[in-house]
Amino acid sequence: MSTATATVLVVDDEPKLRALVRDYLERDGYTVQEAGEGRQALELARTAHPDLVILDLGLPGLPGEEVARLLRKTSDVPIVMLTAKAGENDRVMGLRLGADDYVVKPFSPRELVARVEAVLRRARGGRGTTEDASVSYGSGRVRIDTERREVHSGGQVELTRTEFDLLAALASRPGRAWTRLELVGRVQGHAFEAYERTIDVHVKNLRRKLGDAPPSHVVVTVPGVGYKLGLERDA
Repeated sequence: MSTATATVLVVDDEPKLRALVRDYLERDGYTVQEAGEGRQALELARTAHPDLVILDLGLPGLPGEEVARLLRKTSDVPIVMLTAKAGENDRVMGLRLGADDYVVKPFSPRELVARVEAVLRRARGGRGTTEDASVSYGSGRVRIDTERREVHSGGQVELTRTEFDLLAALASRPGRAWTRLELVGRVQGHAFEAYERTIDVHVKNLRRKLGDAPPSHVVVTVPGVGYKLGLERDA
């Protein structure tokens, strides 16, 4: 999929902001759909099948958080959240809802387009991290299929794109300690120190979904550094 064929759904209640974002996206070859409120966004997501959703959290009526939650029930479409709140708790909440990235208002339209491109690039699976399509770890405890973008651990585990990319990055070098900044670069496509702590949220979600608990962590905390995969690759 090239950007010329990618469709982006822009959800925001400010017509001028939607027009600005549309203009910049269309300059880069994207097809753009617009929604001014949450229920319209859900309907367009169902009928237009966008490749990515830019979602404002401050929507009237049905809040953006609820839109994201409902989207995640039926779709793994990448979500880039827009928020006027820059606090860490707000960013963490967005990530817990399944966002792939977030942008704080006011923002640079060029940066937003760059974020969209990076998220779509990851979604297309263009950032392979293992030589083989399907590899198991820890005597079969976890199996990662990079071609199908599936993870199995006592059954198939439903991960967001960011969670999958994070696990695949750790699995590409089992036992190697990764800093948070390195992992941000691997899963976001860009490495900014301000986003380092968001990795902790993704790891927490990943551990919960994998049933990961001591003493045998799949994802191990490396104090003062970051994280590593706690399983060896099976022969």
